[in-house]
Amino acid sequence: MGYDAVWDSPREECGVFGICDPGVDIPLSVYYGLFALQHRGQESAGMTLAGGVRMVTQAGMGLVTEVFRTLPQAPGHIGLGHVRYSTTGASMACNIQPIVAETAVGEIALAHNGNLINTASLREEQIAQGMTFRTTMDTEVILNLIARSAASTAEERIREAAQQIDGAFCLVIATQDKLFGLRDPQGYRPLCLGATETGWVLASETCALDSVGAKFVRDIEPGQMVCIDANGPTFSRFANPATSRRKARCSFEYVYFARPDSVFDGESVYDARLRMGAELWRESQFDGDLVMSVPDSGNVAAIGYARASGIPYAEGLIKNRYMGRTFIQPTQAMRERSVRMKLNPVVNNVAGKRLVLIDDSIVRGTTSGIIIDLLRQAGAKEISLCISSPPVMHPCYFGIDTSERNELIAVTHSVEEIRRFVRADRLHYLSQEGLQRAIRGIPQEEICFACFDGDYRGPIPEKEEA
Repeated sequence: MGYDAVWDSPREECGVFGICDPGVDIPLSVYYGLFALQHRGQESAGMTLAGGVRMVTQAGMGLVTEVFRTLPQAPGHIGLGHVRYSTTGASMACNIQPIVAETAVGEIALAHNGNLINTASLREEQIAQGMTFRTTMDTEVILNLIARSAASTAEERIREAAQQIDGAFCLVIATQDKLFGLRDPQGYRPLCLGATETGWVLASETCALDSVGAKFVRDIEPGQMVCIDANGPTFSRFANPATSRRKARCSFEYVYFARPDSVFDGESVYDARLRMGAELWRESQFDGDLVMSVPDSGNVAAIGYARASGIPYAEGLIKNRYMGRTFIQPTQAMRERSVRMKLNPVVNNVAGKRLVLIDDSIVRGTTSGIIIDLLRQAGAKEISLCISSPPVMHPCYFGIDTSERNELIAVTHSVEEIRRFVRADRLHYLSQEGLQRAIRGIPQEEICFACFDGDYRGPIPEKEEA
């Protein structure tokens, strides 16, 4: 697992981007799309260009700007991109996506966001059939299903593979003349379609459409596949709605993972976070002199709290945006130094003030205490901590990195014990009912709250891979 021990936060697995457009610079468009999705994965990045004689792939460990100091060049009108955090499969160069395979119907490139729950059994079957693996990812299992299919077209092979995999997945797949997008039948992860003047774009979030000047067309529905070629998109279903499990759109996308300027499944992330802040005020009624956030994920909820309460909002912590990626630190002292390097109090704003501090979640509780200590050292008089999600009580198996259950602080500590552990004067978690009210654009029965209530909307893997 790639849990971020410095920031005590779960991590999204990855972001995907695809474009089919004869009228634009494909490598540059993929670069812009991946840059917009950088928040979804910072371990590695890659792009594959298709539509010419051979597919061309460039990929590497690191941020988009580090991997693509120069852009690959190849003729063609199709591009595929991926940014990654690891869940299934370790963080290493061989696991960078997209991955490409030569098949009987030509080269196929695949990028995947999510986490399969039947990876182990599928992998064992493929090994028994004589297949070898160059990665430890579930993505390679999917590509092998496509490559070994006996179907006569790429579309039929992809559909057949999608019907054999289980769990959370959004797939963007390229051949030399087509671009495909698929979303799992429960809709765990987002995937949307946009249109440029001359082509079409698929992306994990609408902010990536905006980055290339594409207009939002629609979300890909759970259990749906879109095939884009020279004639435009066509839609079909690979899963029968009547036999599918309950929908399971991830609530944490709205709490934390998605960029606030994104909209998916008809719900604005920004508006949902504003309502989370308002619900926090309605539930807690914590008074103070100033509302502030732990930047950046707590910013919008803090604004919502300030608007609802009438308490002024101001920045109390400034984030160093040039520090780069944060890695797991081996000691508490090094962890504290990393936080202090990335966050610094605005003394004039916090000294002598009663602060209402808004953050999105507490997983292990290691970082909240460091931040509260920083604010006290800057002269804060009182600190009331509000969390814009319920206590994280259960691990996620569907494309998000969270700790093992016995490492989740809410499992082993009461709210009062957590308050003392993080050294806040008061602590309030948003209730699940409050979160449901905040994400009001989606029917509540279609949202997954499993990390809060343990109601997994389908089977979970018997064991997790490293």
